[in-house]
Amino acid sequence: MCDKTAKIGQIAPDLLAWYDVHARDLPWRISPSDGASGVVPDPYRVWMSEIMLQQTTVAAVRAYFHRFTTLWPTVADLAGAEDGAVMGEWAGLGYYARARNLLKCARVVAFEHDGRFPDDHDALLKLPGIGPYTAAAISAIAFGRPEVVMDGNVERVMARLFDIHTPLPAAKPELKDHAASMTPQHRPGDYAQAVMDLGATICSPKSPACGICPLRSPCKARAMGTASELPKKTPKKPKPIRRGIVYLARRADGALLLERRPDKGLLGGMLGWPGSDWTDAPDPAPPFDADWQTLSGEVRHTFTHFHLILTVETAPLPETLTPDSGQILPRDAFRPSDLPTVMRKAYDLWQPESL
Repeated sequence: MCDKTAKIGQIAPDLLAWYDVHARDLPWRISPSDGASGVVPDPYRVWMSEIMLQQTTVAAVRAYFHRFTTLWPTVADLAGAEDGAVMGEWAGLGYYARARNLLKCARVVAFEHDGRFPDDHDALLKLPGIGPYTAAAISAIAFGRPEVVMDGNVERVMARLFDIHTPLPAAKPELKDHAASMTPQHRPGDYAQAVMDLGATICSPKSPACGICPLRSPCKARAMGTASELPKKTPKKPKPIRRGIVYLARRADGALLLERRPDKGLLGGMLGWPGSDWTDAPDPAPPFDADWQTLSGEVRHTFTHFHLILTVETAPLPETLTPDSGQILPRDAFRPSDLPTVMRKAYDLWQPESL
C-alpha cells in the first residue's frame, strides 16, 4: 500500500465515523444521517453559507443566513432582488464586497446558467466572488467532488497532525499537499466538513482537546507535545490609524441625510453618512453650510488593514435643502440596521432623542 493510500485508509474512516456522531448542527448543512438517507445538499444554500462565512464566524452568520434564505429562498429570487434591499440586509456582517458579489453571482447563475450552479471547480471559479477555497467547498459539499478544502481550521489540523513548524502563510502549500493526500473519493463533502468541525470544536486554536480527538493516535504534534504552539504564524505588521469625519443631519420631521457609497472601495454600495476621506489628516467636507457641532466622544472601528477613528458632527437639516449628492430619507424609511457597523456606531453616538 502506497503512503498516500495508507494515510487515507488511516485518517478518513476514523474522521468520518467521528463526524457521523459529532457533526455540528448548522442551518445550511445536510446532516450525516440525512445524507445517508439520500438527501442531497442545495448548492444555493451551500454557496450562500460559504460566502457569508468568509472571515466571519458561524455564530455571526446564522441569523443572516436564516434571513436571506427566508427572503430569497432560491438563486432566482436573490437575482431579482433590489440591490439596496440586499445591501441593507447584509449590513453589520462586514466585508461588503461579498454582498455585491453575491448579487452579481446570483444574476450570472440565474440568467446565464438557467438557475443551476456549475458542478465543477473550474467552472465555479468563473463566477463573481468565488475563489479557490469557495469553489473547492461548493464542489465537495454540494456536488461530492474530492476537492481539497482549506480554511483556517483545516490548516491548523494539518499543521498539528504532521507537526509542521513552518510559519503561515509560507506553510500553506505544504499543508495543502498533506490535506490533498488524505482527501477520500468516498463522501468528500462530509470529510471536508469533518476536518473543519474537528478544528472548530476539538483541535481549537487554544487548549486543543487532544485526549478526545479521533486523530490523537497518528497526530505527530500530540506525540511531540507541540500541538498548542501550532500552527506558527509570521508576525503581522501593526495596523495604521486613519481618521475621518461624518456629518449627521436631521430635519424637523425626522428625515435624515444619507448617501449610498460608491460600489468600489470600503463599504461599497452601503448606505451611510456623508463624510470626509479617511486619511492621516482628513479634509472637512460638510454636505452643506451650517453651524456644525462636534459631538463629544468618537467612533472607533477596525478594518482588515487599518484602525479608523471618526469624529461625528451634527447640524439641523434645512427644510428646503436639495442635496448635491446623497438622499434625504424619511423617518419611517430609515432603519439603523441597514447601516454598516461603523456608520451604526456613529448613529449610536448621536442618538437623537426624537428618532
